[in-house]
Amino acid sequence: MRATKPQLPDKLYFKIGEVAEIVGVEAHVLRYWESVFNAIKPGKSRAKHRLYRRRDVETFLEVKRLLHQERYTIEGAKKRLKTIQSEQRQQMALPLGERTYRDALIRVKKDIESLCKLLS
Repeated sequence: MRATKPQLPDKLYFKIGEVAEIVGVEAHVLRYWESVFNAIKPGKSRAKHRLYRRRDVETFLEVKRLLHQERYTIEGAKKRLKTIQSEQRQQMALPLGERTYRDALIRVKKDIESLCKLLS
C-alpha cells in the first residue's frame, strides 16, 4: 500500500527547514541526499541559503519513499530514481500517440487549405 504524498504549499521556492518538515527528516539528511542524488540541485539566495523548487521537494519525497518504505540502498535508490525520471520524461515528450499527432497535423493542414480557399 502506497502512502499518500503530503500536500505541498503553493510556492515556487522552499527553505531547507520547510522541506525538512514536509519530508519528515532532519536538514542534515536533506543536505546529504543532495550530495548523493544528482537530480536535486537547489538554488541559492543572496545570503547563500538553499532554495528548493517544488520538483526538488517531490524528488526528496520519492527518495525517502525508496529508502524508507521500499528499503532500497543508496545506490539502488539512485538507479531507481533515474529510471523513474526517464519514464516521466518519455511520458511528457509524447502525451499523444504518434498516429494521433499525424492525424492532428493532417487535420490542421486540411483546415489551412480550406481557409486559403475561402480567402482567395
